[in-house]
Amino acid sequence: MDAIVTSARVEAVPPPPRTVSVVVPAFNEEHGIRPVLTALVQTMSALPAVTYEIIVVDDGSTDGTSDAVRDLPGVSVVRHDSNRGYGAALKTGLRHARYEWICITDADGTYPNERIGDLLAATDGAHMVVGARTAPGVQDSWLRRLPRTFLRRYAAWVTRRRIDDLNSGLRIFRKDLAERFLHLLPDGFSFTTTITIALLMSYYTVRYIPIGYARRVGKSKIDPIGDTLRFLVLILRTGMYFAPLRTMVPPTVVLFLLFVGSAAYDVLHLHNLTEKTLVLLVLGVNAGTLALVADMIHKRGDA
Repeated sequence: MDAIVTSARVEAVPPPPRTVSVVVPAFNEEHGIRPVLTALVQTMSALPAVTYEIIVVDDGSTDGTSDAVRDLPGVSVVRHDSNRGYGAALKTGLRHARYEWICITDADGTYPNERIGDLLAATDGAHMVVGARTAPGVQDSWLRRLPRTFLRRYAAWVTRRRIDDLNSGLRIFRKDLAERFLHLLPDGFSFTTTITIALLMSYYTVRYIPIGYARRVGKSKIDPIGDTLRFLVLILRTGMYFAPLRTMVPPTVVLFLLFVGSAAYDVLHLHNLTEKTLVLLVLGVNAGTLALVADMIHKRGDA
């Protein structure tokens, strides 16, 4: 069975989408975007009983990205005056979207857009369907796969939900849900990570469909080290927003264990408490207090 339900919300789930806005963020994709968009139009046109629009958001490209697709039928182009980021482009697409369901995909040819029909079919009873890059033959480097795996497992621990793909750029979700969490969604590549965690922590129904993943046309815009660090900070921040106690317990426990070890060494070998031990105690107390206060604020907000 392809689809895996990872969370459930006690509310009516939506029917399968009949109207879909496809948002395609693009930055300097002049040489690869036209064939991708041409195939995408063909894919969407072949879907029965689905009304669609395709919105290309040119995120301040310095080449001819907009000109390459402006004359394609069924495609509208929105352009940023400057490069604002992947998430900012998706937000712009959301604001211009007319339909109740949003499908996002990339302009570089890495995602199998021919599988959009399968994702649409899986939305029956779900709030978001993610194309998980877990199918055989996925073309991805270990340099990107290793940090992605760590972040996915950490996010699964924070949310207590199974996550097959944390930041896939091919997914379908309800527009009103994205608008509900718009104040949390960042302007960078972390958009998809944040919306995944936000929906899971709010107990919405999320499904995963295994898809392939190809090597992109042109040079990747992702910095493996820098973006991984930003993703980690983002997960910590989002964890503090939705599950502060669960997020802060591990560092608090580590600090207190370090304090106990340092205190034992000071007493048994130095016969005196050092500043290092006192600092660890203060840090541990502060971390624990922060966790409790944040949890109380979170529960008060849910009341």
